[in-house]
Amino acid sequence: MNTKFLTTLSCLLLICVASINEVNAQNGYWQQHVDYTMDVDVDVNKFQYKGTQKLVYTNNSPDVLRTVYYHLYFNAFQPNSEMDARLQGISDPDRRMVTKTGTKENPIVSSRIAALKPNEIGFIKVKSLTQNGRSVAYEVAGTVLEVSLNAPIQPGEKVTFDMVFDGQVPLQIRRSGRNSKEGVALSMSQWFPKMAEYDFEGWQAHPYIAREFQGVWGDFDVTIHIDKKYTVGGTGNLQNPQEIGHGYEDKSKPLKRQRGKKLAWHFKAPNVHDFMWAADPAYAHDVLTMENGVDLHFLYKKTLEAKYLENWKNLQLKTAELMTYFNENIGQYPYKQYSVVQGGDGGMEYAMSTLITGKRNFGSLVGVTAHEMAHTWFQFLLASNESTHSWMDEGFTSYVSGLASNKILKGGDGKPSAGSYGGYFYVVKNNLEEPLTTHSDRFNTNVAFGVGSYTKGSMFLTQLNYIIGEENTKKTIKKYFNDFKFKHPTPNDIKRTAEKVSGLHLGWYLNEWIETMHTIDYGVASVEGAEITLERIGKMPMPIDVTVTYIDGTTEMFNIALRMMRGNKPTKATVLEDWTWAHPTYTFTASKTVLAIEIDASQLMADIDRSNNVYPKAIE
Repeated sequence: MNTKFLTTLSCLLLICVASINEVNAQNGYWQQHVDYTMDVDVDVNKFQYKGTQKLVYTNNSPDVLRTVYYHLYFNAFQPNSEMDARLQGISDPDRRMVTKTGTKENPIVSSRIAALKPNEIGFIKVKSLTQNGRSVAYEVAGTVLEVSLNAPIQPGEKVTFDMVFDGQVPLQIRRSGRNSKEGVALSMSQWFPKMAEYDFEGWQAHPYIAREFQGVWGDFDVTIHIDKKYTVGGTGNLQNPQEIGHGYEDKSKPLKRQRGKKLAWHFKAPNVHDFMWAADPAYAHDVLTMENGVDLHFLYKKTLEAKYLENWKNLQLKTAELMTYFNENIGQYPYKQYSVVQGGDGGMEYAMSTLITGKRNFGSLVGVTAHEMAHTWFQFLLASNESTHSWMDEGFTSYVSGLASNKILKGGDGKPSAGSYGGYFYVVKNNLEEPLTTHSDRFNTNVAFGVGSYTKGSMFLTQLNYIIGEENTKKTIKKYFNDFKFKHPTPNDIKRTAEKVSGLHLGWYLNEWIETMHTIDYGVASVEGAEITLERIGKMPMPIDVTVTYIDGTTEMFNIALRMMRGNKPTKATVLEDWTWAHPTYTFTASKTVLAIEIDASQLMADIDRSNNVYPKAIE
């Protein structure tokens, strides 16, 4: 055979293989990887710290990177920052972040950040930065560090960044900070220069204006040098407990405390995308080891009033019950420890830990722990982009934590309830709603963000019970976890998971509920003997469950699917012909003369006007 021909053919084959590999890389899932090694020395008197950071960055993307970005979150807590400006510009600022003066009739609201003194502000100052040992140019733009690389990072390449930085802990205003209202010295969240996420949408280097975070998966090795009187807790597994004590040590072994005024706390956290720690000289530290071997750590001020101390003691067994519930109903917790730490300004989730305020009644303490722990699954294991899809973490967390709290606190059966729909109906009625495709920092009001992300996000799953059935929804949550844990799932991923479980088409549901502000409103249009006509008044279509009561006192359930669903949920009801989207009315004939009708007796469907869901209408 012709040698030249063979050579040409071989080249063509190589080109084809290369092209196929490139296509696969572009179409296949990938995520970046980071490994942090950090050493920080803390001055508890000045609330300042000095740190070094070695970051090994792996570019698993198919793209060449010429710039990288770090978050410098503490820089938000400075007068005239974007966070400060937003506080002064939004109509309903977070009450924790403002000072109210004036009168009830003429209130004056002012930003607490604007009033911070130089020794009260937060900052992260980068002193030096190298790429593979060579200095690189960088520029600070508010809460983002923009780094111009000496050499591009090629697909599949590992690069080492070494940084020296200084930090100052801001006065506690939002989430992190010093000297909280409850007297916690240090709540250290988002405290280090944090590499921004790069994903299939590009760089997620959002400025820190108000709310949510995102991180890159990796391993953390963190050493914290701090006054030996302080007890530290948070993310990670303590590597040197016998040198530290403070309740971490094995009491059957000798304690070999480090000499000097400070202790070096050495933590490692495998496969996480954040690292939080808190410290206080008055922390009590309790440990509860679960049957599965997971250690639950509880750190709270021993100076709390007796009633609060009792609540923290009683919380511990309930926390174990909560973790068991989530393990059984979502998927197994993969780490060795979880820490519940008093600190912050309310409740906030972090890797292997949470910060919560401690002066709460028992129900509130369990409730906030349930919510923040549930975030372990819906954010820290299923790491959706909470900046752009906050409804996926806050909403799903609200859904499962509500079920868990109902089960563990009230002994309920954990069935979904439509009782929390009031907030959604409020924003719709008052024209405050915004589509859930809105970036979390760019909602016009905090109420629109809160109701949208928490309530409407939770309702996505509650209504899924109505659309595909309760058992299918439970299976969807478990499959979603198993398929996407330790990844960054998108809205399409939860939709496709539900489709695979149920066999139904659900693109219409994701579009209507999340990407539009269309509302649900169905009504009974007319009844003539056994003939029933229903009408769709709202723009959003839904499958319909109808309960019909006949004049002889018997009842019959009917199920009407949307044609675009291509099927029905599992049901014992009489299945009728599906309802097309384009037809605003639907008529069917029941088996007997009709006495009464109710659309969606479960009240799981977020119908904005239930007065027309029944026949005959109630007399007002």
